[in-house]
Amino acid sequence: MAKTTKPAAVTPGGDAPLAARLVPLPGKTPAARVKVLIADFVAAAKEAGVGERLAALFAAHSGLSSFLAAVFDLSPFLRRTALRHAARLVGLLEAPPEARLEALFAETAGAWRDTNEAALGAALRDARAEAALLIGLADLGGALDIDAVTRALTRFADAAVGAAVRFLLAEAAASGRMIEADPGDPARGSGYIVLAMGKHGAFELNYSSDIDLIVLYDPAVAPVADRDEIGAFFVKITQRLVKLMQERTGEGYVFRTDLRLRPDPGSTAVAISTEAALLYYESSGQNWERAALIKARPIAGDIAAGEAFLAELVPFVFRKYLDYAAIADIHSIKRQIHEHRGHEAVAVAGHNIKLGRGGIREIEFFVQTQQLIAGGRDPALRGRETLAMLAALAERGWIEPAAEAELAACYRHLRKVEHRLQMIADEQTHTLPEDEAALAVVARLSGEVSFAAFAARLTATLETVRGHYMKLFESAPTLSTMRGSLVFTGDDEDPETVATLGAMGYHNPTEVSKTVRGWHFGRYPAMRSATARERLTEITPALLEALATTDNADAAFNAFDRFLARLPAGVQLFSLLASNPSLLRLLATVLGTAPRLAETMMRRPHVVDAVLDPAFFGRLPDKATLAARLATTLGEAAALEEALDRARIFGSEQAFLIGVRVISGTVGARAAGFAYADLADVLVAALLDAARRELERVHGRMKDGRIALLAMGKLGGREMTAASDLDLILLYDFDADAPASDGDRPLMGSQYYTRLTQRLIAALSAPTAEGKLYEVDFRLRPSGNAGPLATHIDAFSGYQRKDAWTWEHMALTRARPIAGDADLVERVEREKAAVLATPRDRAKVKADILEMRALLEQEKPAEGHWDLKQSKGGLVDIEFIAQFLQLTDGAARPEILDVETEAVLVKAAFAEILPAGDAEVLLPALRLYQRLVQILRLCVGGPFRPEEAPRGLLELLARAGELPDFAALDAALKETEAAVRASFERIIGKVPRKPRS
Repeated sequence: MAKTTKPAAVTPGGDAPLAARLVPLPGKTPAARVKVLIADFVAAAKEAGVGERLAALFAAHSGLSSFLAAVFDLSPFLRRTALRHAARLVGLLEAPPEARLEALFAETAGAWRDTNEAALGAALRDARAEAALLIGLADLGGALDIDAVTRALTRFADAAVGAAVRFLLAEAAASGRMIEADPGDPARGSGYIVLAMGKHGAFELNYSSDIDLIVLYDPAVAPVADRDEIGAFFVKITQRLVKLMQERTGEGYVFRTDLRLRPDPGSTAVAISTEAALLYYESSGQNWERAALIKARPIAGDIAAGEAFLAELVPFVFRKYLDYAAIADIHSIKRQIHEHRGHEAVAVAGHNIKLGRGGIREIEFFVQTQQLIAGGRDPALRGRETLAMLAALAERGWIEPAAEAELAACYRHLRKVEHRLQMIADEQTHTLPEDEAALAVVARLSGEVSFAAFAARLTATLETVRGHYMKLFESAPTLSTMRGSLVFTGDDEDPETVATLGAMGYHNPTEVSKTVRGWHFGRYPAMRSATARERLTEITPALLEALATTDNADAAFNAFDRFLARLPAGVQLFSLLASNPSLLRLLATVLGTAPRLAETMMRRPHVVDAVLDPAFFGRLPDKATLAARLATTLGEAAALEEALDRARIFGSEQAFLIGVRVISGTVGARAAGFAYADLADVLVAALLDAARRELERVHGRMKDGRIALLAMGKLGGREMTAASDLDLILLYDFDADAPASDGDRPLMGSQYYTRLTQRLIAALSAPTAEGKLYEVDFRLRPSGNAGPLATHIDAFSGYQRKDAWTWEHMALTRARPIAGDADLVERVEREKAAVLATPRDRAKVKADILEMRALLEQEKPAEGHWDLKQSKGGLVDIEFIAQFLQLTDGAARPEILDVETEAVLVKAAFAEILPAGDAEVLLPALRLYQRLVQILRLCVGGPFRPEEAPRGLLELLARAGELPDFAALDAALKETEAAVRASFERIIGKVPRKPRS
């Protein structure tokens, strides 16, 4: 770890004002839009008394108005910030950005003097707004390069945290709780240490970054008056520090603050003693923590004490000898966060540029792993900054100069794209949008003339990073050195082989050895050819090790054996596994962790063929593609029964392919929810058509008969998982003057459509030789379980307008027609819109929702905090908030109406109906829950109990939660649920202990 040095100044750019240095963004904003955007800003400037100064700037700099219009159009966050601080923006445009930044850092650092906590909080938030505006415009306009931008963001964070710490310590000294060593700097000699971690520690903060801190105190130094309460004293200081940083007020927030990188966050206080921390690292410290501590930097409090603490950690972080075991472990962390996908193409849409293939994390790991290996002997390789250490590695011959140049360029490019993503809505995101319109916004902000150019450059960048990263680990010693010999020839068991298998973790090594020998005797069709047996022999050691990494090695091995027994041919698969260790690990993960997927793979081995396709890990097939494939499959069926079997095969295979993408981390939770919903949509629509044709064959048609099938719940909201049921409502209409069908066995209208619904339920849920597709639920229809299965459109409309309960209107917000006749579908959409556009009594809606939530908590209590749906602060709370906002504000602001929870929250935040602070809580929480739920539904049949879960599943969950291990995830989940419940109570109210009778 490098010594803390004086922070570098932002890159000098002369004395030219910001307005003179802004480079226009490519593309053209529509003239009418420019006019509106600039008019709004001019009006705000005039109101702030700076209208003439703004006019002078526009006159002096011809491209300024078009630049600002483009930024305001593409970034709602920067537009809002500019309109709220018009005078400030004018001042920023008139000054050189470097000079204003230096002044801002100094003002922020000194804000702790002669103030109170509320005033300090307001001052820091005001400074943050200015920093965000200035740095954002300078970054987008090219006035500051990306290195200067990250340094500026970091220096502002240092100044803000430092000011807060000094204020809190000065206040403690004034009250007599602490003895002040230096009135001019109450932090000096305080023994209170704030370490910045990650990008903050390395002067590499991103635009909307959280700050990761570790807070310590040195009892031997800290001059606390009450020595018996020293721990409680510093915990309280830290809690107030976090509140000062991240509490949302009318002025916004300063930084979202994360303390979960501290030792054992699930069981330690937010501030711990240096003694306890050192003891932890010496006895239990993990390699991922060694990598994290490379970037640790004291930024506030007692800097000298912080430097002393880090100096004591040097032997833990940087070992004296080449540490290839550490590089192996760090590499495994990368796999937990993002499973290797060595043979797929990069898909730009939905790609995570931080954690995804070829992303920022791979460059950081590329550097850090080599630092861990060589830093023990070479102190020059202990630096914090990624680019500086890339250069140092090249200078000392650890990497080629060409690799350093390419990776440095890639790093800067990816950081630039990262900032553009975050500037749009001031959101800590690293995932590119899925839809083309949103991607076009990112492309234009990134300075590309078209999305095609953006995608091509980004793809090349990701592939370059990936190539260097893979070469690094290919050249390192293998992680999986055998602990003995493996011999599978002859008739007799080899004792050394049995011992080796036992050491690897197999509980019945003799049976495993016997089975493998059977493979080599060609007892299965896949091993009939000599080439297949040769390829299998090559991969057997790696296969056995991969299966042994699961918690139940024998079960995973037996599952693979059953899979092998049904495989028609093996040469292609074995060859691919030999050249793609990542696929081998993925196969082991499925067999050892995801029983739902393993069962499909064992019943239908040919589903693996799709995984072998290099295009498999690209974009998921859209609905039109799925529908075409299903139509081809069903078109080959000779009878309805065969069509049902074919639909089940198609459904299970496609669900398997989605599930593999979820398990491997190559598709996001939201995209997976869409994919499962698209699959259900096409299957339900196809089987509804088949059921309708069969009904018409027997009973004829209803005159002018029309149907509309409404998806509700998770299917309606396109948030399905592998285990989701289908909530459906069938609506119908027909000519009232012809009440019966025209077939040989006529049925009356209600009976006719009830029969159709029954046929649909059977088509979807009746078990056949190929299983069943879905559990189906029609209980959300107006009559519930008491009335007919199908509902006339008039009855549905009348009920929704006059008699429906609030909870039924909540359910209606997620209603989505997925099949039927176009004119009735259109009418259903109009009816839904009309119902949701009805003004409602906000107090009554709140009361009804709180009563419903109380009833759920009483009748379906959560089974611990891992019951992600029902737990207090879980998915139900977030969904209720989204539905509440639609029912109470949808009439006045119909743009917030949407079937998908995330879309509702995003739109409500943009419309400023959902407070920004709550959006900051709810959106990341929703995305976390959805990622975890997708994994759990694939891997767990009942309630999830961490203490009983296999290690592989815990690692999958930690990766999905983007945290280094399960303990950190568990602690983060508890904090998230508490924050969500607090938002629920702020927005809707406190849930009564008992619902009204």
